[in-house]
Amino acid sequence: MGYWYLAIAIVAEVMATLALKASNGFSESTPSTICVIGYAVAFYFLSLVLKTVPVGIAYAIWAGMGIVLIASISAVIYKQLPDLAAVVGMLLILAGVMVINVFSKTVSH
Repeated sequence: MGYWYLAIAIVAEVMATLALKASNGFSESTPSTICVIGYAVAFYFLSLVLKTVPVGIAYAIWAGMGIVLIASISAVIYKQLPDLAAVVGMLLILAGVMVINVFSKTVSH
C-alpha cells in the first residue's frame, strides 16, 4: 500500500502547488482552499508512506515526480516552457528515480 499512498501524496501535492500559483498570493478563495487541503492530504498520505517505505526513498520519489509533473503541467496551463537545460535536468531526475526503484536494495516492492 505504501506506493499507492505515495502516488496519492504526489497527485495531491501537484494539485496543491498548481492551486498555489492560481491563488494569487492567497487572494483567491477557491484556489487557496484547494491548496491548503491538497497539502494536508499530501502530507497525511506521505506520513502513511513512511510506515513502510524508507524516508529517503519516499522523499526522492515524491520530490522528483512532483518536480517533473508540476513543470510539465505548468508548461501546458501557464505556458511556462522549460528550456533545454531544465528538460535535461528533469530527465536526469526521472532517471534517478528509476535507478532507485530498479537497483536500490533499500526499496521494498
